[in-house]
Amino acid sequence: MSNDSRPEGATTTSVDNALWLLQLVGERQALRVAEAADLLGVARSTAHRLLTALRRRGFVMQDRPNGAYRPGPALYEIGLGAVSRIDIVRVARPVLEQLREETQETASLAVLEGAMIRFVDCAESPRSVRVGNRTGVVRPAHASAVGKAILAGLPDAELDRRYPGPELPPATTSAAVTETAVLRAELAEIRTRGYALNWEESSDGVCAVAVALRDTVGQPLAGLGVAAPSSRIGSPDGIRAFAPFVQRGAELVRERLRSPQ
Repeated sequence: MSNDSRPEGATTTSVDNALWLLQLVGERQALRVAEAADLLGVARSTAHRLLTALRRRGFVMQDRPNGAYRPGPALYEIGLGAVSRIDIVRVARPVLEQLREETQETASLAVLEGAMIRFVDCAESPRSVRVGNRTGVVRPAHASAVGKAILAGLPDAELDRRYPGPELPPATTSAAVTETAVLRAELAEIRTRGYALNWEESSDGVCAVAVALRDTVGQPLAGLGVAAPSSRIGSPDGIRAFAPFVQRGAELVRERLRSPQ
């Protein structure tokens, strides 16, 4: 629901106006000074001063001078912190169990922490040879399917902040990419096809396919993936075959977020 009109009886302090601007930028994803002034009912100079203060703190950013204001990294971090309030683990748990039954492989849920991902829940495969429960395990985001799925949903400014240099942080295996430019190209491919792959990049002998779990306005909250022993799967095409199951699982999670139980 849009909140472009201020509720009746609202006060008009600078703090109120700044918070209102943050809400408008978050909803619209792009806001110009003139639009902000009209929506707030203030002078353009006042709107410009408030937006400039928010930009200094990283809550909004501009692609170019005099351009529209967009959500900044600080605003994004606040949104990412809402994962714990939404309780994504509780919402996604039935979907993890369903994925395990459909694929007979290990289904996992992970969240982004800086340039790393942390597995926060897992439904372990019933097979005797399987990928074990990785709940609590931390891995470089760029070397895991769940991490790359989340990264592909971030704006460029967020990627720049996490990977400011040409070289990526060290990973566990030699199969992981090492250059930021190569990662950027792979993320573009992930956005096009809708899922991420990992073939022995985070752990020897493990492959995975994953998608981002998005909130009701499209922001990536977490990664949902299926992992299996690469020796049994045989080739990247083998793990790719699980992508439709994971994509359907992500849709189920989003439906549960819209209608929490």
